[in-house]
Amino acid sequence: MAVSFKLVPKQNNLVAPPEVKYYPCAVSKGEADLDNLADVVSSRSSMSRADCYGVIIGLTEAIGEALADGKIVRIDALGTFQITIQGTAADSPEELGKSTIKGTKIVYRPSKKMKKRLENINFKRLR
Repeated sequence: MAVSFKLVPKQNNLVAPPEVKYYPCAVSKGEADLDNLADVVSSRSSMSRADCYGVIIGLTEAIGEALADGKIVRIDALGTFQITIQGTAADSPEELGKSTIKGTKIVYRPSKKMKKRLENINFKRLR
């Protein structure tokens, strides 16, 4: 199997005269949802589809709870999940508080194992 990509033109207006460069952009082939993942996992183990479904749901809830508790979640074969905070700057330490926090994001860093799996990807250009 291969990852499909297309060429996307982008204009650089910072140079004179403006020039167009072409960059690769991945094209998805759909999505893999919870049902698909449960089917795949159950076909590769002795667990039923329903058991796999429950384990995946339980894992996502446990990850969310750990992140909400301020913990870094490390799953050896998958990677690391961590919360980052987005906010506005304050002029002094006393002004910095909950009101300056505008939101959070989850940062995912793939494990070495996951990165290694992605080293041997084949690519196919769409025309």
